Amino acid sequence: MLSEYLLIGQVLRPQGIKGLVKVRPDTDDPERFLDLESVFVKQGEAYAEMPVEEISVREDGVYLRLNGAKDRDAAEKQRNLMLYVDRAHAVELGEDETFICDLIGCRVVDLQGNEIGTVKDVLQPGGNDVYVIKTPKGEMLLPALKHVIPTVDVKAGTMTVDEKRLPEVAVCDWEA
Repeated sequence: MLSEYLLIGQVLRPQGIKGLVKVRPDTDDPERFLDLESVFVKQGEAYAEMPVEEISVREDGVYLRLNGAKDRDAAEKQRNLMLYVDRAHAVELGEDETFICDLIGCRVVDLQGNEIGTVKDVLQPGGNDVYVIKTPKGEMLLPALKHVIPTVDVKAGTMTVDEKRLPEVAVCDWEA
């Protein structure tokens, strides 16, 4: 099941004495913060909406005022908060693009439907993403290449791989 909220950043620390905080953006485009009027924070099992103001994006992070904080003490209480947006305010994805959080937990099957494993993590080393697949034999690293992974259906929670391509691209932590 797809989460209704998407992680976009984490409050790292207060910035100055006037209630601003520094945020580590967990998004490909930190500039997307400039269009936000509010974010959500998780409180138990629920999400609470909080307004954001005075947003600036710099090379070292995003700076903003969260929930009207007026001083450093109020900003200090926000340290380590995880910031989310709801799907209605998420960036629009292009064709064949998927949010990473929607890939985690997907079942990985071959073209015949045989179970290979589960997506455990997504690495972003540069040229293309690499999926960390938990299999019964151990971990497999699989590059996100269209000719290797012809279909991804996040609503069904499945990723289909062409098993004939695995020997040429997959890296496994077990002996053949």
